[in-house]
Amino acid sequence: MSHLRIGFVGTGRIARALIAGLSKRERTVISGFDKEPIALAAISADYPVLPCLTIEEVARTAQVIILAVKPYQIEEVLGELNPSLSSDHLLISVAAGISSDFIRKNSKESMRVIRVMPNTPAFVGEGMTAMCRGKMASDEDILLASNLFSSIGRVAILDEVQMDAATALSGSGPAYMFHILDSLAEGGVQCGLSRDEALLLGAQTMIGAARMVLSGQKSPEELKQEVTTPGGTTEAGLKIMDKQNIRQILVETVAAAAARSRELMK
Repeated sequence: MSHLRIGFVGTGRIARALIAGLSKRERTVISGFDKEPIALAAISADYPVLPCLTIEEVARTAQVIILAVKPYQIEEVLGELNPSLSSDHLLISVAAGISSDFIRKNSKESMRVIRVMPNTPAFVGEGMTAMCRGKMASDEDILLASNLFSSIGRVAILDEVQMDAATALSGSGPAYMFHILDSLAEGGVQCGLSRDEALLLGAQTMIGAARMVLSGQKSPEELKQEVTTPGGTTEAGLKIMDKQNIRQILVETVAAAAARSRELMK
């Protein structure tokens, strides 16, 4: 079996998380380019990454090219990359809101493209990556991408029309969870806990609750009812959440992020 050669254009936070996971795989060769020489030197020092001086060099050394750049940079990057692309390349894009058709039209119409949206818990191996395949990508391509991103957590394969919703929910979601956790911890502090104690209690509770949902045995509503005793402490807290309409606020939060994801293509 030959080595899988993976090249990164951009070595920021998500790229670093994925490189950390991929570097543990056998028979994988990783190369990378970054417009910031310091960033490239840092990633090459921390992981077995072959530094490339140009985007074209990444294309020469890799079969799979991961576009780990900001949405506003994607058109310029594709313009530089296009002359070096061939039918042997698979492009995987992590740029939020950028469609696979946009990538093909700004590279080659025949280009095989996989669009992905990972999230920052990838840093601790608990990432959630949503992905979809472009028009020219094959079953083998989506399987390969799924296998790669499973090295940093879970993977969901979606239709492309669902990607804005996935970006809003799991891509932006960690920020919502941090905000909620910080608020819960502040409540704990006001009730007498230290900051560290409150964060520990809140964070581990969030992890445990999520794992119960992921077990698939019961719905969130069923699990909530099991915790809630009539007239008890949980019910008292839930009444405040219902009074403030927290559920609708969170629904609107996801909707606003999804709308912004759609705007990024305009």
